[in-house]
Amino acid sequence: MHPVEESLKLIKRGAVDLLLEEELVERLKTGRPLRVKAGFDPTAPDLHLGHTVLINKLRQFQDLGHHVMFLIGDFTGMIGDPTGKNITRKPLTREEILVNAETYREQVFKILDPDRTEVLFNSAWFDRMTPADFIHLAAKHTVARMLERDDFGKRYASGQSIALHEFLYPLVQGYDSVAMCADVELGGTDQKFNLLVGRELQKHYGQPPQIVLTMPILEGLDGVQKMSKSLCNYVGIRDEPNEMFGKLMSISDDLMWRYFELLSFHPIGEIAEWRRQVDHEHLNPRDVKFKLAEELVARFHGVEAGRHALSAFIERFQKGALPEDLAEVQVRSRDGRLPIANLLKESGLAASTSEALRLIQQGAVRINGERVDSRDLELTAGSRHVYQVGKRRAAKVEIV
Repeated sequence: MHPVEESLKLIKRGAVDLLLEEELVERLKTGRPLRVKAGFDPTAPDLHLGHTVLINKLRQFQDLGHHVMFLIGDFTGMIGDPTGKNITRKPLTREEILVNAETYREQVFKILDPDRTEVLFNSAWFDRMTPADFIHLAAKHTVARMLERDDFGKRYASGQSIALHEFLYPLVQGYDSVAMCADVELGGTDQKFNLLVGRELQKHYGQPPQIVLTMPILEGLDGVQKMSKSLCNYVGIRDEPNEMFGKLMSISDDLMWRYFELLSFHPIGEIAEWRRQVDHEHLNPRDVKFKLAEELVARFHGVEAGRHALSAFIERFQKGALPEDLAEVQVRSRDGRLPIANLLKESGLAASTSEALRLIQQGAVRINGERVDSRDLELTAGSRHVYQVGKRRAAKVEIV
């Protein structure tokens, strides 16, 4: 095991909340491997870099010698996590959950060491619980406490419905920690309430309460909104190497440092030195971004793929396919959104919206090197991407 101070420094890297730090220090001093848990509801078949913020942290715990438990919420996924939602979330079927769960298992081992990872499904204990067991569990929390959660409180105050099964979700997630005897649970900042419920339930069941570690929600490529496939601002971990590399090169120089902190395994001191050199104009931020993009492509596709993606990007963007000094254009959104055809017209990449729609249909329009297939695509304010029309027209467009 590593010295406590060294361990604590790595554990806190990029984290928002550590509750309670003194409890973690005491458990680290025992020298025994801690049981570290993170749960994922398999609500979609593919993971993106936003999901990997927690998985990266699990890997860091593994590197420190701790026991990592990757929980697939095949039971909780059928409830539907209401966190951050202002309407009741539609539950998935058991069949959908199982298909997505299998793809999760494949994808997470691109980061986690399979020999040091325990994969669990929470149906293993919940399928055995009787209705009486659930009533006993529900008796350990109150409606008043549930309404302290921000999204529940707002929905109740505004007269929006809250289904009873949604109140069960934090309890069920909390009971996972009891069933797994977790020492530490990781989650996004939006999961803080649920993670704290786990602490309280462990006390009820006579267990030492888990330490709660929350990680920030990763911004998407636009640098503004949460990374999401629906907002077209994501990097999927199953994206093709060249596509992934191009997307990462499109992020702003400021956002690059955020991605380094939360996604990179480079030492903090090394990243700090690169930033110092960039600030003093001794190093081109583009070259540092090359390091980030190559590292992440290599993580999910192999070292050779990372090298090839770097070479392909340089060939394409710096040796004639697109000019290195792309024109930078700002266009104004309408209520925070802008249809792709309007963006192409207003940025000068198409003569009219009708021409833009025709070019999209012909497959001649790309965003960060990825072909645009939908004429109905809308972009959001704050996004900043490289738009290319055919082989000769391209610009870096920011929506304001």
